[in-house]
Amino acid sequence: MLPQLFPEGADRFPPAILALADGTIFRGVSIGAPGHTVAEVVFNTAMTGYQEILTDPSYNGQIVTLTYPHIGNTGVNAEDVETSRVLASGLVVRDCPSRVSNFRATQSLPDYLAAQGVVAISGVDTRKLTRILRDGGAQGACILVGDDADRAVELARGFPGMAGQDLAKVVSVKDSLDWKQGTWQLGESFTSPAQDRFHVVAYDFGVKYNILRLMADRGCRITLVPAQTSAEDVLKLNPDGVFLANGPGDPEPCDYAIEATRVFLERKIPTFGICLGHQIMGLAVGGKTVKMKTGHHGANHPVQDLQSKRVFITSQNHGFGVDAATLPANTRTTHVSLFDGTLQGFELTDRPAFCFQGHPEASPGPHDIIVLFDKFISLMAGQKK
Repeated sequence: MLPQLFPEGADRFPPAILALADGTIFRGVSIGAPGHTVAEVVFNTAMTGYQEILTDPSYNGQIVTLTYPHIGNTGVNAEDVETSRVLASGLVVRDCPSRVSNFRATQSLPDYLAAQGVVAISGVDTRKLTRILRDGGAQGACILVGDDADRAVELARGFPGMAGQDLAKVVSVKDSLDWKQGTWQLGESFTSPAQDRFHVVAYDFGVKYNILRLMADRGCRITLVPAQTSAEDVLKLNPDGVFLANGPGDPEPCDYAIEATRVFLERKIPTFGICLGHQIMGLAVGGKTVKMKTGHHGANHPVQDLQSKRVFITSQNHGFGVDAATLPANTRTTHVSLFDGTLQGFELTDRPAFCFQGHPEASPGPHDIIVLFDKFISLMAGQKK
């Protein structure tokens, strides 16, 4: 176990173990709930935004390792969340300071994790862990509060993997609802923008709140529907556009979403997909998806717009990708990753539809590619003429 940089109060935290399926053991201290958690472990390179990361539904089924060494120094608050609860399966950090310093903080990170029932570990050599994952790929892992290393390894090796897991319907809302909240402003809290220009039906595969807020800011009246809502039920709502949200797990088992998307594309309804929604659109047009070695997780990923040649620094969180070589002739690649050349976005040449692999709402991360929301607005405006 690495020494704690801020040791005051550390004696109140019990020992914990992080075990990988390959047998690697890391020892540290528990900074969350008791018990254990088993999931795929990935690393995220963002320097800020740990609360948004923890509450991003796309991390369901994954233990998140944060490569930035000091996590928790600004505490948590009730506003910087991307859904109503923590959906990441666990958290691994180098050091969690016991002192919190931020005028908006209402709770420390350890207290928040414990209250949310999230198992987490501090004191881990996250640089070593990241190298293991970078070289060998994401793998099953277990965080266990206590010192039973053999049990932790056994649990880690029992993780079945992410391939074939349909998690979108697990994290989705159960009933339709109207979304009316705009983005947060200092001194004002969340805004209440006018929502009378366009009616957007948003599929909740694990949507982040700030995605909905940005569409609300642009005058969209949003109906959020469960992941398994049929195209027929959506068409009854007479939407100006359909939004396919981000979300966790493997896109291939989401046959309900793939079939619905095919209907929207055939009807030429303006459609915009993000992250899992991007992958679902790829499958809907006949493409194929692949499980990536490590995936993309972070807030510093360079992506190039192939038309303008402009490079955007983007927020990313995905472990599956669309194979560009399998897309049909009526698609045009719009964006590629400058890290590894993988597909980041495409549009249809004969339909008002496009998608993007990253998280353009950037919670957390840079706002470079937020213009994609304006593109969606333009598509809906063009169909209304």
